Amino acid sequence: MRKLFTAVAALAVGVAALAGAAEAADKKFTIALVPGLTTDAFYISMRKGAEAAAAAVGAELVFQGAPDFNPVLQVPVLDAVIARKPDAILIAPTDKTQLVEPLRKAIDAGIPVVTVDTFIGTGKYQTGAGDADFPISYVASDNVLGGRMAARALAAAVGEKGKVYVSNVKPGISTTDQREEGFKDEMKNFPGIEVLDTQYNDNDANKAASQLQSVIARNGDLVGVFGANLFSALGAANGVQQAGKSGAVKVVAFDAPTSIVDNLKTGLVDIAIAQHPAEIGYFGVMAAYAHLTGQSVPTSIGTGFTVMDKTNIEDPNVAKFVYQE
Repeated sequence: MRKLFTAVAALAVGVAALAGAAEAADKKFTIALVPGLTTDAFYISMRKGAEAAAAAVGAELVFQGAPDFNPVLQVPVLDAVIARKPDAILIAPTDKTQLVEPLRKAIDAGIPVVTVDTFIGTGKYQTGAGDADFPISYVASDNVLGGRMAARALAAAVGEKGKVYVSNVKPGISTTDQREEGFKDEMKNFPGIEVLDTQYNDNDANKAASQLQSVIARNGDLVGVFGANLFSALGAANGVQQAGKSGAVKVVAFDAPTSIVDNLKTGLVDIAIAQHPAEIGYFGVMAAYAHLTGQSVPTSIGTGFTVMDKTNIEDPNVAKFVYQE
């Protein structure tokens, strides 16, 4: 039922935006996309989806971001974007608390905000409650569900027994917090699996690799690790290889750039949970455009996942969800 709702909601936004295009033919809107960082394949794919939507409705897309996923770097970029006075802003906030007041400046300037991939506050918008409910919509994967999918996949890979842990970035990032939440909650359904303490790597793959080796040193019976984002997964996978545990310690990665796919083929990574970032960018632009043309917009729009492993990665219907670079 949830998948049906999100698909119908997303379709409704697209139809409404296209209908609004006819009514606003004389107005060329400018929509800005501020990614979590500019160099990651996930956000590059999101940009391409956003560009496709902008072309479909005759809008101009401006893409401007920081080179690292860091609120200290993102806020000045956001300020510069607000100064350009676009008609709407799409943003992947790098912190659910620290970006609230900077984004309020956009609202004060009359610029509507759509959050994509990540959110501010609780991610529940237009409720009239709290100080972070002002964005018009949140377009993203269901990250709790993604964490649950990762847990089920890892449990199956390790025979539903043994010790596992989550390699995560840091607390306070909405998406990775939710992936860890979903993973741990789902693992309660597998009493033979013990979930060890989460290791936070500050988005540093080398640190994630070192942490993996330290966990193995303390737990020789470690059987699996879930990398809650790209750098966590790559680091954990490299740590497994450096420890000589390839095959013995299963690695589930969240996200699917080409580097992860290569590792699936070689067996370094066992499973990848791929989001659909191009869909996020596409429906983010459509939501903004629908709002600008007077259409109603769902406050939450969900996009899908694809589970990849070495048995299906060559399938064109799966491979098409590898992130573009």
